Amino acid sequence: MARAATTSDAFNAIAEPQRRKILVLLRGGERPVTELARDLGMTLPQASKHLRVLREVGLVRVRGAGKQRLYGLDASGLRPVHEWVGGFERFWSETFDRLDEYVRDLKQARQEEPPDDDDQ
Repeated sequence: MARAATTSDAFNAIAEPQRRKILVLLRGGERPVTELARDLGMTLPQASKHLRVLREVGLVRVRGAGKQRLYGLDASGLRPVHEWVGGFERFWSETFDRLDEYVRDLKQARQEEPPDDDDQ
């Protein structure tokens, strides 16, 4: 089965760790590509390539500001990812509820144990 192009959806785009790092940096506000490249330790062409992918899937927007192009986060593009991950929230909640119940049962069992003869 052929893999979808990275520019086709947010899931494939954020599968790449450097792109996730870019999104984290952009949570703090708009930044030029030069700052992003510097902070991530990559070349300008590498950063530009990642930004192009993120822009094409709707996770990043760009605007001109004088001679610079500022990139900003467009979190609305993450909605499909958020909705998909949210589907697992019930699973994790139920798992943690079962763990809490198990820990309570262990504590209660320890409190109900008669003292050991060695403890006296």
